[in-house]
Amino acid sequence: MRTTMNPWLLKVGGGARPAAAAGPDAPWARLVALPHAGGWPSAFRSWTRVVPAGVEFLVAQLPGRGLRAAEPPLRRVEPLVDGLARALTEREPLPYAIVGHSFGSVLGYELTRAMERAGLPPRHLVVSARQPPCFPSEPPYGHRRTDAEMLEHLVDIGGIAPDLLHRADLVRPALAAIRADLEAMETYERPATGTGVPILSLGAADDPIVVADRLHLWSLETTGPFARRLFTGGHFYLYEPYVAEAVVTHLTTHCFPRPATHQERIHIEHHDRTAAPGGPPGMARPGSAGAADAPALHRHERPAPRGAAHQREPVAQRPADAVDHRHLRLHDRRVPGHHGDPR
Repeated sequence: MRTTMNPWLLKVGGGARPAAAAGPDAPWARLVALPHAGGWPSAFRSWTRVVPAGVEFLVAQLPGRGLRAAEPPLRRVEPLVDGLARALTEREPLPYAIVGHSFGSVLGYELTRAMERAGLPPRHLVVSARQPPCFPSEPPYGHRRTDAEMLEHLVDIGGIAPDLLHRADLVRPALAAIRADLEAMETYERPATGTGVPILSLGAADDPIVVADRLHLWSLETTGPFARRLFTGGHFYLYEPYVAEAVVTHLTTHCFPRPATHQERIHIEHHDRTAAPGGPPGMARPGSAGAADAPALHRHERPAPRGAAHQREPVAQRPADAVDHRHLRLHDRRVPGHHGDPR
């Protein structure tokens, strides 16, 4: 039996039993979340309310914060990914997805590549509020700011309350972890190869440090399906409850749907016997309850492989898929890019 005790990944929420547990309450899937620079597992508090009980929810707990506050923070992406990959491979295998926010998107992308090399790729990678690796960080570098400058920047992007602006003494321990993560992100270089895992790139229309029109360029990092979604909100929009619900619903519906119960399997077997004449078992008649559209994500064109020999053919624009336009817009993959703030 594989271990489930590793400080790099903290199980949050009260839903799933251990993956090795037998019975109907055993988890059928896993969600791995990676927070922003300096972020604690508590950043994904709102997600614990919407992750289904059968999905094991793990949040990265990096050195220098939370229960690992006594450990020195790491300042490069590679050792962080090594620790996360070891923790993930030690757990019982389950279908899983990775969600990364801001700096967590960089870690999520590299963790996806590491798990792919190990033969254990995720079903999906969700990157949020971070420009793609083809845009390296540029000066002025955030990790070189003074404490006062760092605090002012955090207030500007909504990371801390304004009344903490002049209380560096209270937040100095957190600043050390933030500075280390920013240094890791700002010294990170795009790898020579991408991934074959599907990518969903998320952003917010009012994010002050990420250019929304760059989000589509995450499509260059995968040979699998790609989609981009834009929410309302600022840089930390991903932690809003309605966003958490939208993303979790997408993943649990299209990437690792709940296995059918015994009663549902009986219904499916009965439905198979009502297949259209001449059609294979399980093919519902047109207009029947079983005739569902393909998931929206998989209606996107598959890009050509990444790299110099991987030039894509022009892709025709398609109408946006039908989504809840109060909060969310699904964009076509071919959007002109432009330069802007490198964060």
